[in-house]
Amino acid sequence: MDQAASAASANATSGEVASLRREYRLAGLRRSDLAADPVAQFRRWLSEATAAELPEPNALVLSSSDGLRCSSRTVLLKAFDGRGFVFFTNYGSRKARDIAACPQVSLLFPWYALERQVGVIGRAERISVGESLAFFASRPQGSRLGAWVSQQSAVINSRTLLELKWEEMRRKFAGGEVPLPDFWGGFRVVPREVEFWQGRENRLHDRLRYVRSTTGEPWLIERLAP
Repeated sequence: MDQAASAASANATSGEVASLRREYRLAGLRRSDLAADPVAQFRRWLSEATAAELPEPNALVLSSSDGLRCSSRTVLLKAFDGRGFVFFTNYGSRKARDIAACPQVSLLFPWYALERQVGVIGRAERISVGESLAFFASRPQGSRLGAWVSQQSAVINSRTLLELKWEEMRRKFAGGEVPLPDFWGGFRVVPREVEFWQGRENRLHDRLRYVRSTTGEPWLIERLAP
């Protein structure tokens, strides 16, 4: 393809993306709709996402930084309560190294089919070994073996190495329970801000944000311009 044809193709593709557009009309979000607590409101929306049979309703985008560069990836929410939002990982992974360097992170739950998203800003901290062990014991055996196999985020030569290591671990633990690796466990993100976003027509979206109060009330609720 010559340079002119390549440029024309690129422009056509760019134009196609620019023309992708839809109006958001499914719902609105009023201050009076909200629970007093963001975790209670999150539970409502997660229940609705689950009832709507969205794929992986507990999937979230975790964004972190090592102080020099930012990175994002999808992880799965595995627990939440008034203390925060919990996910699990290898403590040697890039995300864990980022958190060690800079524990301030953001989470984003993108529920596109419901024209909704929830954003969380907060501090990530390791959960207790007991909490990690309780979750690890509930995982399928293959997932428990997988935690032992992968040096997450390390460069490897081929997938064959992973498969050989998995077979080695399967044989090693064939006679009993798969123990919790000391390099694997959970992080809890303690929220400082939680924003609930509902798409609206003409891009006049509803954005309502919970912010931890310093004046005695647990949470302040603010409406943000779209």
